[in-house]
Amino acid sequence: MVTPIIILLLLSSPLGISFIYSKFSGMPLNVKKYAYWGLGITFIFFCVGHFVKTEGMVEMLPSWVPFRLAIIYLTGLIELLIGVALFVPRYQLHAAWLAIVVFVIFFPANIYGALNGIGLGGHQRGPVYLLLRAPLQIILIAWAYFLCVKGHNNLKQSTTNAVG
Repeated sequence: MVTPIIILLLLSSPLGISFIYSKFSGMPLNVKKYAYWGLGITFIFFCVGHFVKTEGMVEMLPSWVPFRLAIIYLTGLIELLIGVALFVPRYQLHAAWLAIVVFVIFFPANIYGALNGIGLGGHQRGPVYLLLRAPLQIILIAWAYFLCVKGHNNLKQSTTNAVG
């Protein structure tokens, strides 16, 4: 059950660190930039899971799905591309939209994994894991949409230095 905590830390760390830095330095905080970075780091983490925990990922797909190993590698590469694109301003918006699509499309694998007690990232806890995973998916989708996709220029925090 540590995996969701790691995901939340990776997601929020760039924004949290930059918030603290902006408070001490008096520099404006670009929320959107660091929200993209957190989502990018998180997607790279997801990608690594596909290549390090490959067998567990394969088990998260029903046995009737053809080319399960190839699908795991392909989806890992897709997650890597999304993760990298989230750091490139030109591609960030499209990558954030794609991230939302991936969260929605991949969620059934999490349901299958939890219902079948797959020993990976908390799925071994069974259906109760979905009580944690479903809200996590909502948080990830909300992060991608509200902090990355939706125009939140008003979230840019500017601070003024008093001259005295």
